[in-house]
Amino acid sequence: MADMWATDLMDTLGAPGAGLAVALENLFPPLPSEVILPLAGFTASQGEMSLFAAIFWTTLGSVAGAAALYYVGALLGRDRTRAIAARLPLVKLSDVDRTEAWFARHGTKAVFFGRMIPIFRSLISVPAGIERMPLPTFLSLTAVGSLIWNTVFILAGYFLGENWERVEAYAGVLQKVVIVAVVLAVGYFVATRLRRRVLSR
Repeated sequence: MADMWATDLMDTLGAPGAGLAVALENLFPPLPSEVILPLAGFTASQGEMSLFAAIFWTTLGSVAGAAALYYVGALLGRDRTRAIAARLPLVKLSDVDRTEAWFARHGTKAVFFGRMIPIFRSLISVPAGIERMPLPTFLSLTAVGSLIWNTVFILAGYFLGENWERVEAYAGVLQKVVIVAVVLAVGYFVATRLRRRVLSR
């Protein structure tokens, strides 16, 4: 379904259509870049767009989508985020403090490497906005990280040609690993908090 939608955009708009698809993927993570990017590479291999244009426009789309989510985080703001966290069960404001301290130390690395991790590719923009990371820094890190990610997947689709869908299978394994890691981390957090609550009674 996603590949048909992305194909229609590329057929209609060319390389800018690939960029638009990637921008939307940032805002709606269920639209996987792991499908859009190798498809753009395959399209370039057929001579329907240049390889450079595919990389340029998809990277521009990545930055545009990430910037939109950055502003969502900025509008949400630190105070609202803390107010929401205070209402969540099992979450303490000290958790928010630790997260903020961690982001202050490692935020630049998180934004850069986060652009190359499924799921986090989109989500990392929100805390960057909440913490008001300097916009030029955020955009630069996002552009470079996205350029690396996009280039790898577009080149894979370009050289695999009609077998470009193989890329999605390998990327799917990485996404599953990330999901399992997140589920385990959340499970550990919840179990630890519940255990402490029981022992404190």
